[in-house]
Amino acid sequence: MTRRHALLAALLLVSACATKAVYSSPDAGMVELEPLLGAEVRADALKIRVTSNGCTSKEDFVFFVEREGDRAAVAFGRKKIDVCKAAPRPVEIAFTYEELGLKPSQAVAIVNPLSAR
Repeated sequence: MTRRHALLAALLLVSACATKAVYSSPDAGMVELEPLLGAEVRADALKIRVTSNGCTSKEDFVFFVEREGDRAAVAFGRKKIDVCKAAPRPVEIAFTYEELGLKPSQAVAIVNPLSAR
């Protein structure tokens, strides 16, 4: 199964029980779920840790939010592949609750796969 198929399956699974999807950009296009090295829920933001080859930035990501009551499921995908040639290293990227359209008190599930590298 390709990463695109995994994204489609995850989005279909999440949207089957959700009310309305909120996309970070109407022209985001088809994105794939990004394997995360880790994630952290903070009082003011969600932080994700991803692998970078030297050119990864927050603008390279799009997010999807599905809400059901006071709970939300969030998925992150890359819009732009990091094609730089530096040694892979972890990078932390923070998304505020305001950016995600969430309340700080909401229960949040991150649906991206976890990766050891």
